[in-house]
Amino acid sequence: MLKLPQDYVDEMIAHAKEDVPNECCGIIAGKDGQAEKLYRAINAEASPYRYSVDPKDLLRIYRDLDSSGWDVWVIYHSHTHTEAYPSPTDVRLAAWEDAYYVVVSLEDDTNPVVRAFRIEAGEITEEELEIA
Repeated sequence: MLKLPQDYVDEMIAHAKEDVPNECCGIIAGKDGQAEKLYRAINAEASPYRYSVDPKDLLRIYRDLDSSGWDVWVIYHSHTHTEAYPSPTDVRLAAWEDAYYVVVSLEDDTNPVVRAFRIEAGEITEEELEIA
């Protein structure tokens, strides 16, 4: 189960809405099963169909993670017109098997949907998301 504070979920939704028409992306740092910090990232693809964290942004985030002793705990991104479920591209590009993948769907932008998954060896497993 993935437990996230309400303000992190609100921040991911706000980020998704601000980046429309393109997908947004970001990382949540964690330690010992607890969220520590949310990092908005630049989508280097600038695309409504895919995302890739900008390499310079990723370096900035990694440096902060290293200095704080945190791990990449959650990788989040948005789907602007489809459900909150990893696409075949999302699965193919999933590189962090220990991380949760969170998808924010704006398919109905008045009622965003946020879901969490694990993606390991091409297999998608939905995880319970508890918002505290």
